[in-house]
Amino acid sequence: MDKIRLWIIAKYQLIVSSIAFLPGVLSISFLILAAALFLFDISETGQQFKVDFSWLNIKDPSTARSILGAIAGGVISLTVFSFSMVMIVLNQAASQMSNRILDKLIGNRFQQIVLGVYIGTIVYTFFMFSTIRETGNSFQIPSLSIFILTVITVFDIFLFIYFLHFITQSVKYDVIIDRIESATFEGMKLFCKSNTEVEEETKFVYHTVIRASKSGVFEGFDTKEIMDFCEENECSILAIYPMGTFILRGQPVLKCSQKLSDIQIENVLQGVILSRQESVIRNYEYGLRQLSEIALKALSPGINDPGTAIISFRAIIDLFGFRATHFPPSTLTREKIPYLLYRNEYSFDALFERVVFPIWDYGKEDRMLRQEFKILLDQLALIIASPPVFKLLELVDEKIASETLD
Repeated sequence: MDKIRLWIIAKYQLIVSSIAFLPGVLSISFLILAAALFLFDISETGQQFKVDFSWLNIKDPSTARSILGAIAGGVISLTVFSFSMVMIVLNQAASQMSNRILDKLIGNRFQQIVLGVYIGTIVYTFFMFSTIRETGNSFQIPSLSIFILTVITVFDIFLFIYFLHFITQSVKYDVIIDRIESATFEGMKLFCKSNTEVEEETKFVYHTVIRASKSGVFEGFDTKEIMDFCEENECSILAIYPMGTFILRGQPVLKCSQKLSDIQIENVLQGVILSRQESVIRNYEYGLRQLSEIALKALSPGINDPGTAIISFRAIIDLFGFRATHFPPSTLTREKIPYLLYRNEYSFDALFERVVFPIWDYGKEDRMLRQEFKILLDQLALIIASPPVFKLLELVDEKIASETLD
């Protein structure tokens, strides 16, 4: 049952996160709307409504088909143009910043809604085409449905105008960086809930080493699954690597305090998340690396954009300001059971060195970036007494001083 539950959760997350999910739902909704309006159109109430408002009634089938054809062609053109522009923008963002930010753009819900509305309008139009038919000596023409479709088409045009504004704003570097920072901050808040940092090395006596059944980035645990296993098997578990570590198939990933059978090892691995595609919500360190990559790409000779690097560096230091006072808990447990899940997480110092030092290595010759390092690191040093922060400040001061003497 646990395997089935995990399989269903994985498939559900895959479907919901797909770019085709919202457009598919909206397209089906438009089809249902078209069918409902058509049924109302041919009902006695609908017929009487068209008699009362004769200006809504279309009597010539060629006129109805011309309207539908014009709407279908126009909306298809809007769809092609809109998302051709999106592809151009995505290509530019990937080349100028990092291809790992594409999920922030492709996964944008508003873009998916726009695509869904356009496709839904086309589905609605084609459905109306199929309902115009000859019945005896007259034609069955869904006049009210075509009128509603005309209103929807006008809405599509205004939606297209707003979409142009939205897409031009959403690809600005500061907007993309702000989105990554916000997502990383949300992941950090969910994960770093402790007010004290555990610096003592965990003394853990183990009897079984659990090896990864596949390669992937370690992104933590399915907490319910792993704690259920600890409770059922009366054992504690230690994570060997911190989140964000790529683990090869067959390499040790966990240690267990009890001897486990092959079936038990297979069961415990169900609660380990090894993914080929990293998630900022599950692993905030990935968000910090994304921001660092944006800064490094901006500082490359081919792009040479220190302004973007500074914006990204500000976002990184803002996140480290929160991380300096909030720490990931070293253990997970449940009430009334003595068994623990020990997590191995990056300390503030280790994370700072991994994320910030590469930016300094690439950008220390840029005067603007040096000044920004000096200003922000001075403020961060007031929050936390971190040796890497002080070390980097010394390097910045030495570089500024040597430049002044020159």
